[in-house]
Amino acid sequence: MNVTLAVKQYISKMIESSGPGMKVLLMDKETTSIVSVVYTQSEILQKEVYLFERIDSKNRDNMKHLKAICFLRPTKVKHLIQELRRPKYSVYFIYFSNVISKSEIKALAEADEQEVVAEVQEFYGDFIAVNPHLFSLNLQGVSRGRSWEPSVLPRVTQGLTSVLLALKKCPMIRYQLSSDMSKRLAESVKQIITKEYELFDFRKTEVPPLLLILDRSDDAITPLLNQWTYQAMVHELLGLNNNRIDLSRVPGISKDLREVVLSAENDEFYANNLYLNFGEIGTNIKNLMEDFQKKKPKDKQKLESITDMKAFVDNYPQFKKMSGTVSKHVTVVGELSRLVSERQLMEVSEVEQELACQNDHSSAQQNLRRLLQNPRLSEIDAVRLVMLYALRYEKHSSSILPSLMEELNRKGVLERNRKMIQAVVEYGGKRIRGSELVAPTDAVAITKQFFKGLKGVENVYTQHQPLLHDTLDQLIKGRLKDSQFPYVGPSSLRDRPQDIIVFIIGGATYEEALTVYNLNRTMPGVRIVLGGTIIHNTKSFLEEVMLSVGSGGDRTQGGGRQLSRR
Repeated sequence: MNVTLAVKQYISKMIESSGPGMKVLLMDKETTSIVSVVYTQSEILQKEVYLFERIDSKNRDNMKHLKAICFLRPTKVKHLIQELRRPKYSVYFIYFSNVISKSEIKALAEADEQEVVAEVQEFYGDFIAVNPHLFSLNLQGVSRGRSWEPSVLPRVTQGLTSVLLALKKCPMIRYQLSSDMSKRLAESVKQIITKEYELFDFRKTEVPPLLLILDRSDDAITPLLNQWTYQAMVHELLGLNNNRIDLSRVPGISKDLREVVLSAENDEFYANNLYLNFGEIGTNIKNLMEDFQKKKPKDKQKLESITDMKAFVDNYPQFKKMSGTVSKHVTVVGELSRLVSERQLMEVSEVEQELACQNDHSSAQQNLRRLLQNPRLSEIDAVRLVMLYALRYEKHSSSILPSLMEELNRKGVLERNRKMIQAVVEYGGKRIRGSELVAPTDAVAITKQFFKGLKGVENVYTQHQPLLHDTLDQLIKGRLKDSQFPYVGPSSLRDRPQDIIVFIIGGATYEEALTVYNLNRTMPGVRIVLGGTIIHNTKSFLEEVMLSVGSGGDRTQGGGRQLSRR
């Protein structure tokens, strides 16, 4: 179960099916993102695709010497009809990223008066393949209160069913009972599977695959925590958008590094360091650069700090040429390092982890008060800490939330940001949650927590485990309660599940992706893929919350010839 490979294979098939000769790849806004995340432009150029165009672009030239490969969402049929009435290319190979109706096929056939269409197919790549086991639909603001934003449910259904078709899975479906949105999506996906039963007629496996639908509001803590593994940290502090990072605001950045791409498919260093912690990455970059220095014995210089490394890279133009990868990662890690120091994120993270994982109210409030008085604490970090406190000690008899809010006011924190704290509790507080998020309730869990405390934790900054870890652990062991996570329809799974697709309405996080990566490594015979309506960092999660509880802005997006289906 590899979503990256599934999308790559679809795109390769499209290009190969058109045969030899010069080609143009005609896409829409969404399919451009879908393609760019799994293929670099240079890789596609090697396949004789010399031009990349948007179907909604007004200023395209007639180029009758080119074949057109169209990869579009079904919602772009109208654009395609206009294109076929006045074709700009010699021949069209048309691929839709999802199911299209017979009436739409008929409309296309009628528009193709010049008979330029060679092929129309459905290739189910209607999602962003972020990592091999992680996908996103790049949809922000999916709910209104506890209900679906009406226009979004069909799009999420299409995205999720296309993942199932791409992975060739016809799953049993379970959903989080405490979330009406989960139930609606589960029923909507089931409806499509029933309607398109021929498409889902895959070879039966001994144990059927399982789709588990969850709601972000059940765990509002995970997206609020600072991260310390490479991919998660980059997204939290710099923002990863379709594998791209905007570094234009970095002090003294060179022109060629203003926007960089981090893709595990094409960057060996990134692939090897994706899930390593910040300390290990620094060491690995240093080793990489020292290896290069060995080739230059005359110019030996010490590499003790990130500053030394940056100076080293700047002084070696040929090094930049040989390895843009290294200069890119030195820049990224250098900027992460600057932000960690400037925002004192190690101290912040320690208190965050205490709030998220420990049960000592007295110690938590003391440490939180002390940190709030630090003048170097940034506004976002102050607000985030109070949010964690509010979620954690919402019903505590000695709650100091009113005085913390007063403290934020004294610090000059904007009213909009202070309002977010109440919004987060409204979104993911005790009244909403279907699961117990932090405090263990039964004796066994308390004992486990106690022993974990006694042994000490490997790393004080990474004690937290997302709620998803426990949910999947119980699912794999066959202990996930039907009463809390019912099945759609009468049947249920008797055996331990093997192929599991988890989808989080309201967005997943890179910390949860790390959990899935580790479970895939350590649980033989179990394959898990995680998806979400979006991949959150704190900033995007708070936007999601404000849109959901009704204090936000606009919702934005982070579908006679024989039709053959793949």
